[in-house]
Amino acid sequence: MKISFLGATQEVTGSKFLITTVKGTKILLDCGMYQGKGLETDAMNRDLGFDPTEIDYLILSHSHIDHSGLIPYICKEGFRGTIFCTPAACDLCGIMLADSGKIQEADTMQFNKKREKENLPPVKPIYTMRDAMNSMRQFVSVPFDHPYRINSEFSIRFIDTGHMLGSGAIYMTVKEGRKTKTLCYTGDIGRYNKKILPDPKAFPQADYIITESTYGDRLHTSLDFAEEELMLIVKDAVAQRKGKLIIPAFAIGRTQDVVYALHRLKGKNNLPDVDIFVDSPLAVSATDIFRKHAENFNEGMQKFIDDHDDPFGFEKLHYVRTVEDSKRLNTHNRPCVIISASGMMEAGRVKHHLANNIENPSTTILSVGYCAPNTLGAKILRGDKKVSIFGVSNQVRATVKSLEAFSGHGDYEEMIRYLSCQNKSKIKQLFLVHGEDEVRRNYSRHLCDAGFNNIHIPMFREEVEL
Repeated sequence: MKISFLGATQEVTGSKFLITTVKGTKILLDCGMYQGKGLETDAMNRDLGFDPTEIDYLILSHSHIDHSGLIPYICKEGFRGTIFCTPAACDLCGIMLADSGKIQEADTMQFNKKREKENLPPVKPIYTMRDAMNSMRQFVSVPFDHPYRINSEFSIRFIDTGHMLGSGAIYMTVKEGRKTKTLCYTGDIGRYNKKILPDPKAFPQADYIITESTYGDRLHTSLDFAEEELMLIVKDAVAQRKGKLIIPAFAIGRTQDVVYALHRLKGKNNLPDVDIFVDSPLAVSATDIFRKHAENFNEGMQKFIDDHDDPFGFEKLHYVRTVEDSKRLNTHNRPCVIISASGMMEAGRVKHHLANNIENPSTTILSVGYCAPNTLGAKILRGDKKVSIFGVSNQVRATVKSLEAFSGHGDYEEMIRYLSCQNKSKIKQLFLVHGEDEVRRNYSRHLCDAGFNNIHIPMFREEVEL
C-alpha cells in the first residue's frame, strides 16, 4: 500500500491524499480546493497530480471546501467512482459545492472582463454550479460508527471528530493477502466541550495515522470564557462605540456557533437590544441542515432544544437571503451585529461589508476563526494599515479583534488528547498534514514530548510505502 500526499502538506488547504493498494485500487481521501492565494490558486487547483479517470473511490472526511471543493472538478474530468461521506456531510456538500461553483462562475466573469480589455482570450471556471449539482449523483451516505465494506480489499468507518456537522475520521481496514493493515485519516479535529457538537470520539488502534496540525503550535483560550468574551466585545462595539460589529464567519459551523452563543446570551439578558443579521444565503441554508441533523448534537444542545425549540432563532435575529436586503445593511445607520461569510474575508458578502465600513472608526471587526496567510483576513488581523478590497486601497480605521475560542480546530493539547486514545508503541507511522511547515515541526516536538514516535512530515507530492 502506498500513500501519495497531493495537497495540504506545507499549508492548510487543498487536502488530497491518494491511497494505492497492492492490487492497484486507488482511493482518494478528500479532494479539497486550495484557497487564499489569489490567481495562483487557480493553477494549483487545476493541477491535481493524478488522473481522475483512474480513481476508484473517494472518501470524504467533511464538507469544508478545502477538503471537498474539487469534487465537481474531478467528476467533470472523468471520475466516475463513488463518493462516501456521512449523511450530514452529504447534505452540506449539496449546498456548499453549488455555492462554490456559483462563486467561480461570477469570479471568472469578472476576470474575463479584464482579459477582454487586454485582448486576451477568456478563461473557463474550474467548474460551474451545474457541474457541482451533477457531482452529487455520485455521493453515498454512510452513518457514523457503521463499518462499511467497500470491496474485498478494504472497509471504512466514520468516527465523529466534532470539528463540524458530519465531520468524521476515516478509519480504513485494508487486506493485503493474509495481512491486514489499518489506517486512520483524522481529517480536522474539533475542540472539546463545544456547545453544539460532541467531543471528538476515540478511534480503534491504527497502524498508520494521517492527522492535521493546523494549530499545532498554539493554545486556544477556554471555551468556558468564549461567551463572556463575545458578550464584552458586542457591548463595546454597539453600546460603547455605537457602531457596527462585523463578524466574518464561515457559513457552516462557525456561524451557527456564534448564533447559538448569542441566543444563550440573549436568554440571560446579557446582550444590548440591537438587531443581529446573518447575511449569507449559504449560512441560512446550512442552518436548516443543522436543524435537520439534530441527532449529531451533544446532550447540552439537545436539552436546549427541548427547552427553546429553535437554537438558531430568536428575537432580533434576522436571516438575510436577497442581495437587495444585504445592500440595505449599508444604509443601516443604527448599531448592529452583522455575521457574514466568508471567515477568511476573501469572498462572499462580508467583503462588501468590510469595504463599506473598514474606514469607519466606530466599526469593529471580530475574527472568530483561522485565516490562512495571504488572505484578506490575515492581513487585517496582523495589523496592516491599508488593505485592498475589490482592487481599492482602504485605510483600516476599524477596531480589529480576534476570538479564537470559537475555532473548529483543536489546539495542540486537544489534538494530542484526541490521539492519546492510541497505544503509541503500536503506531508504525504518524503523518502530519494540513499545516504550515514551521507549525508542523513545532507540533512534532509537542507529540514527541507526549510520547509519540515515528512521526513523519511529508512534503508536497511525496510518496510513502506502508
